[in-house]
Amino acid sequence: MTAASAPGKVILFGEHAVVSGAPALGTAIDLRARVSVDDLPGKTEIDIHGLGLRLSGFSIDSDGRVVSLGSSEEAAAAARYVFAVVKTLGARDVRITVSSDIPVASGLGSSAAIVVATLAALSHHMGIDMDARSIAAEAHRIEKAVQRGLGSPMDTALAAFGGYVQISDGVRPLDLPSLDIVVGCTSVPHDTRAEVARVQELKSRYPEIVDPIFKAIGVISRKAVPCIENLELEELGMLMNINHGLLEAIGVGTRELSELVYAARGAGMALGAKLTGAGGGGCMIALPRMGASLRTITAISQARGRAFAVRTGCGGVSVE
Repeated sequence: MTAASAPGKVILFGEHAVVSGAPALGTAIDLRARVSVDDLPGKTEIDIHGLGLRLSGFSIDSDGRVVSLGSSEEAAAAARYVFAVVKTLGARDVRITVSSDIPVASGLGSSAAIVVATLAALSHHMGIDMDARSIAAEAHRIEKAVQRGLGSPMDTALAAFGGYVQISDGVRPLDLPSLDIVVGCTSVPHDTRAEVARVQELKSRYPEIVDPIFKAIGVISRKAVPCIENLELEELGMLMNINHGLLEAIGVGTRELSELVYAARGAGMALGAKLTGAGGGGCMIALPRMGASLRTITAISQARGRAFAVRTGCGGVSVE
């Protein structure tokens, strides 16, 4: 048996503006997707552990969607990514088992982590030499194909390399210290494609308004790097708050996200808080004051969010 794991991610700064060329900053977090591969002579099987889906023979319709009687939509989506890796590598006679700590459809890089971990585990099992760079490139291609052109190079780069990544005229890894942050999930799934399209439509209607907002978000993304490098956390929190306000200005905030953001900031528990990802649902992140992580988690939970602490800057794909 061969096993591999890859981390999820959060976007710290730069959502939506990055689509129009502004820089964005993301980091790997210590939630991971895990994939194991073992031999299964005469049959190939995908088992999405804990999500209620086991496929043998790959029931895939003409549009590339997994036909999954009685399974969850989340499990079927995960199986599409695994199937795409199997098809790419020409694998057969194996059982592929997938499990994950990363909430799905929340902007935390679940699909990228699954693709990267599957590529690493399956290629190693087949004796194919793929380093992290080639895994990141192939994972990005696969994710874009499954998502019909939408996959982000940040997600797959962070799943492969870990640490921090800045997107600006390419993918640039950054050596920055780890931070303890809190993630709050609304349990409202978001549609990244729809949110990106809606913001781009807003930009086309009001370029003189939206372009300066994107420029400001890009400046924030650049200013955040030395703040993290020098652990200037109060300044970093302020940048998070400003960035959240700009994202709300372009319409990607929701009542549920704002309730969690303001709950985290309440009583001075968090230095800053903002939505992360495409918005319209999904998750937010908070930078708690020293010793205030548990109180921040409690405040988000009381605002009807699912909250948990994560560590940033974590390691990338690993074959175990």
